[in-house]
Amino acid sequence: MENTIKLKELRPRLPEVINNIDKLLDRYIVTKRGKPVAAMMSIDDYEGLLETIEILSDKQAVNRVKLSKKEISDGKTVSLKELRKRLEDV
Repeated sequence: MENTIKLKELRPRLPEVINNIDKLLDRYIVTKRGKPVAAMMSIDDYEGLLETIEILSDKQAVNRVKLSKKEISDGKTVSLKELRKRLEDV
């Protein structure tokens, strides 16, 4: 859940906000004088965001994902049973 909180309100509520981020996976936009100045999120969300940015900046990885999605939509998949058989034959 994304929430907006004024910087002035954040100071006294910081422990509550941190708990909501940690336990409820809430996200917060911190505003100062009505303008967004910061974002607060869990460390897992932050690390996931960085990983996503890294992947999306790798054009080869993006192309592999696109190709994989096309192969799936074209029905070019194998069952888990078939995959296991192929791996055993190697």
